[in-house]
Amino acid sequence: MSTVLQAKERKELRRSELRKIRDNGNIPAVVYGAKVESKPVFVSSADLTKTIRMAGRNGIISLDIDGNKVDVILSDYQEDCIKRDIIHVDFLAVDKSSKITVGVRLVLTGEAAGVKDGGVLQQPLHEISITTTPDQIPPEIELDVSNLQVGETATIADILYQGDFTINHEEDEVIASILPPKQEEEINAGEQQEGGHPDNEEGRETEPVGK
Repeated sequence: MSTVLQAKERKELRRSELRKIRDNGNIPAVVYGAKVESKPVFVSSADLTKTIRMAGRNGIISLDIDGNKVDVILSDYQEDCIKRDIIHVDFLAVDKSSKITVGVRLVLTGEAAGVKDGGVLQQPLHEISITTTPDQIPPEIELDVSNLQVGETATIADILYQGDFTINHEEDEVIASILPPKQEEEINAGEQQEGGHPDNEEGRETEPVGK
C-alpha cells in the first residue's frame, strides 16, 4: 500500500509566491510523467520528510493533489547549498505495471582488506541506473568489499543482487578500487622537492667580486 502525501496545486507562479510557500513550511514541487500533465504543486516540508522516512527514497507515494491521487516516486530534489534544506521536489508519476529507469544509491559494505593494509579506498560510482517496475525499485544496492586487496578493483559484475530489475551498466565498469599506500621514499622525495636541494643558492659558494 502506498504512503499518502497531501499536496496542493500552485495557482500563482511568481518568485515572491515561492518564497511565501517556503516561509510557511512548505516545499514547491512539480508533478509530471505517465498520463499526467505537468502540474506545479506544493507539499508540507514536515510531511515530505515523514513520507520519505516511511516509503524510502525510491518508494511509491500516493500524492493526493486536492483530492485527486496520483502514484509517484521522488524523481529529484534541490537543496539549499548552505542549510541543506530541500527547496524543490520533482515527483514522477508512474504506472505500477510499466517499467521505468531510475538511479539507486550504491552502498559499499565491510572494511576492505586492502584498507587494513594501508591502502586507500576510492569509489567513482555512487549510483546505479536500473530499469524495473516502480514497485520493484530497491531502496539501495549493496556491494561487499571486505575481500578487496590493494591494487584490486570491484566492478558491476561483482554485484550480487536479488530482485526483478536490470542494471544499465557495462559489467566492467569500476565501482571501487584500492590504491596502494604512498611509499616512504616517494613522500621523502616530495618533501625534498618542496624544500629545495641542499646545493641551492643559499649554500653555494660564489666567486669573489672584482677579481
